Amino acid sequence: MLSWAVIALVVSLIAGALGFTGVAKGAATVAKVLFGLFLAVALILFVLVILGVGIVT
Repeated sequence: MLSWAVIALVVSLIAGALGFTGVAKGAATVAKVLFGLFLAVALILFVLVILGVGIVT
């Protein structure tokens, strides 16, 4: 998911440099959403690891 966000960011930067502002705006929005989802999932997994959920002893 993080790699998709980086790809969308690169597309946004290239489109913005070439003058395609609509495409750049859309790609930037996609990158923001994907990065936010990545952070949410990473935080949830981090909390689960701290709590010891899923560890078989």
